[in-house]
Amino acid sequence: MDSTHLFALALALAWLCGLRVYLTVLAVGLAGMTGAVELPPALAVCSSPWVLSVAGVLTLVEFSADKIPGVDSVWDLLHTLLRVPVGALLAGATLAAPGDSMSTLGLLAGGGAALLSHGLKSGSRVLINASPEPASNWTASLGEDALALTALWFVVQNPLLTLCALVAASVLGFALVIWLLRLLARRLGGRRASSTEPA
Repeated sequence: MDSTHLFALALALAWLCGLRVYLTVLAVGLAGMTGAVELPPALAVCSSPWVLSVAGVLTLVEFSADKIPGVDSVWDLLHTLLRVPVGALLAGATLAAPGDSMSTLGLLAGGGAALLSHGLKSGSRVLINASPEPASNWTASLGEDALALTALWFVVQNPLLTLCALVAASVLGFALVIWLLRLLARRLGGRRASSTEPA
């Protein structure tokens, strides 16, 4: 894998950590354990049976918690302290030079990518939870599950194309957040107007 594809792989994994951190660690560990990918020394711990077991259980917990309005936002808030550092570590280890355990550039770029995807996910969820019906929450969560699983499947085969798709998803996510903000502002404006009308 050339340097461009390796960089794309590192950023894609970090971006996915901001969305589904346990699933990403589980996928990396399984890929290393099965020999599908030769993991760098710093990521070899992901193939540990203990790490795989914990990541597998927490993936199921996150799958459930992410579907409950309100609980998903609390879960996202708590995981700000985990998703960004793990994304940075995955990218830093992926881009590490032979003999090194981490790449400083990888740590910075990976942390930024994980922060971006985490911010888009958690921000859009807060706005979606302002909606009175739960269907939008379920739809958003299942869409994130599908995106993460699809990207993890393709990221090793074509990391550059996968990263481009994730960038496109970020642009769409940002547009969704702007649209939801405008919708919420219109609703609040309508309520204020109706409350100030004379009886």
